Amino acid sequence: MRIAVAGGTGTVGRHVVAVARERGHNVVSLSRAEGVDLITGHGLAQALQGVDTVIDVSGIQVLSTKKAVDFFTNATQNLLVAEKKAGVTHHVVLSIVGIDKANSGLYAGKLVQEDEVRHGGVPWTILRSTQFHEFVPMSIKAASVGRLVFVPTMLTQPVAANEVAAALVDAAEAGPQGRLPDFGGPRTEHLKGLVAAYLAKTRQKKRIVPLRVPGPMGKAMRSGALIPAPGSAVGRQTFQEWLDAIGAA
Repeated sequence: MRIAVAGGTGTVGRHVVAVARERGHNVVSLSRAEGVDLITGHGLAQALQGVDTVIDVSGIQVLSTKKAVDFFTNATQNLLVAEKKAGVTHHVVLSIVGIDKANSGLYAGKLVQEDEVRHGGVPWTILRSTQFHEFVPMSIKAASVGRLVFVPTMLTQPVAANEVAAALVDAAEAGPQGRLPDFGGPRTEHLKGLVAAYLAKTRQKKRIVPLRVPGPMGKAMRSGALIPAPGSAVGRQTFQEWLDAIGAA
C-alpha cells in the first residue's frame, strides 16, 4: 500500500514510518518539516496523491482544553477533506485510553478528533493506547522547577511506542474495523515510581513532589480509569526493560 503518516516525525510516528517501510509499503510522512501543515492544509493535496491509507499520529503538547480542541478539530477536518478528494479509502487514528473519563486538556481534543473521524466520511479505525514509556521523561521536563519535579498521583500502564506503531500498521493492513480493543503495556505502575526510576537511571538529582490533580482528570488518574479494561491488547516491553535499553544504547 501507499501509506501517509500524519505526524511521521514524532515519538510514535517515526516508528510507524519505519515499521511500514520494513513491511514493504510505500510511505510518505506528513509533517511541517516535510512541507505539510495539518492546521492550514498546506501541502496536503499533493502529499496524499495515490495514498490508500492515512495513519494519523499527529499531536500537540498543551494543557489548554481550547488549544487541544482547536488543533484536533482543524487538523482532522483538513485531513479528511483532503483524503476524500484524493480517494483515500482508510483513515487510522491513534487515540488515548480513558479519554471519555477525563474530558479536559489533551483528552478533550482527542474526543473531538474521534468524533470527527467517525463522521468524516472516510472508512476508519481507532486505536486507543496508554501513555508511551517516553511519557515519563517528557513529564519530568514539563513539571520540573529547579531541582523539584511535580509528579501527579497516577496509575498508568506504559507501553512501548514501537509496539503501538506495529499495531497501527496491522490495522492499516487489515482495513477499516471501527474501534479496536484498547492497547496498554504489560504492567500497571505508579507514575511516581517510574519517575524515580528514570531520575536514578539518568543520574538526575531532583526531589519528587507528589501532586494531587483536582477535578475529573485528577480523579481519573488516581482511580485507574486511564488503565485498559480486561480483554484489551497488551504489549510486551515493560518500562524497566525500556529503561535498561536506553542505558545499552
